Amino acid sequence: MAAQAPAIEVPTDAELLQAQADLWRHTLYYLTSMGLRCAVKLGIPTAMHNLGGVTSLPDLAAALSIPASKQPFLGRLMRALVTSGVFAAGGKDDSEAELFRLNPLSRVLVDDVVADDHHSQTSFVLAGTSPHYMEAALGMADWFKKDVTGPVPSVFEDVHSASLFDETTAALDPELDALVTEGLEAHDNLGIGTIMRECHDLFKGLESLTDCCGGDGKTARAITKAHPHVKCTVLDLPKVIQKTPSDCVVNYVAGDLFHTVPKAQAVMLKLVLHHWSDDDCVKILTQCKNAIPSREEGGKVIVIDIVVEPSLGPVMFEAQTLMDLLMLVFTRGRQRSENDWRELFMKAGFTDYKIIKKLGARGVIEVYK
Repeated sequence: MAAQAPAIEVPTDAELLQAQADLWRHTLYYLTSMGLRCAVKLGIPTAMHNLGGVTSLPDLAAALSIPASKQPFLGRLMRALVTSGVFAAGGKDDSEAELFRLNPLSRVLVDDVVADDHHSQTSFVLAGTSPHYMEAALGMADWFKKDVTGPVPSVFEDVHSASLFDETTAALDPELDALVTEGLEAHDNLGIGTIMRECHDLFKGLESLTDCCGGDGKTARAITKAHPHVKCTVLDLPKVIQKTPSDCVVNYVAGDLFHTVPKAQAVMLKLVLHHWSDDDCVKILTQCKNAIPSREEGGKVIVIDIVVEPSLGPVMFEAQTLMDLLMLVFTRGRQRSENDWRELFMKAGFTDYKIIKKLGARGVIEVYK
């Protein structure tokens, strides 16, 4: 005789209605992402910026050249994006027309602005909501059911037979590869100014620094600008370095951080390790440890990465958990708690570490031989 299923707890009427509303939200959250993608592709944040940061629907529709037949629908999109926090409500103008404003989130989606602290995130949005990304995410259930031996591939690898950030992505879709590279660079460069201001002493007294996976050198140049005495070297893959114009400020080295890291007083890993498995992180950290002198000589590895911490509050913690799911689906890495980081550092042969500063979801960590 088959075992009887346990009785289910029946919610109250109020709980049932709330559960239905919550179910709508969680099932349809993807429409918020698609609405954000739509806003970016239409150029809404940039148009609002050019209109002074605040606009009415008619002015916005005119700036975007929205056909008259579609203009009534634009307000519905904007209402949803205001509700989700992408834009802000701006009250009403003299004619009682509803106004919409840029807020800090939508300002980082403004293109064609040159400023030291501005790094447009539109490519990050377009990559993260691209068809290849969506298709990979839809493969999670099948991925969980498959048993594997050896290193576990990401869901993206399982679905597309390609790995992000290497030549297989370019073979899969050259446009996706370019977009992902651009989005990663924009994402990693966001907040450079904050790091310089909030962690000024991080680079004090240093004579040399190697920025691993430093891309086009924006972070290294920012460090050199704030600390002219620091000689900066950027290490990245040959395909990245060959596209980077040489200058007299930063030294660029093509290589692989799994095999060698240019020696320096400090080595920096900014938003690098969360892309890699624990075993790979230990290998990377070991190479970094071999590249620096002792703590007494000022040697240290600087890790700037997410430190998962529920005490940061529900919104920031949710962002961290979503970034962890991003790693699960698209890389072999993960986001880590302080205990996870400590374990990695000790396995790589370091003796001590210190979280210098927490900046939003990220931590700035010094690690010592």
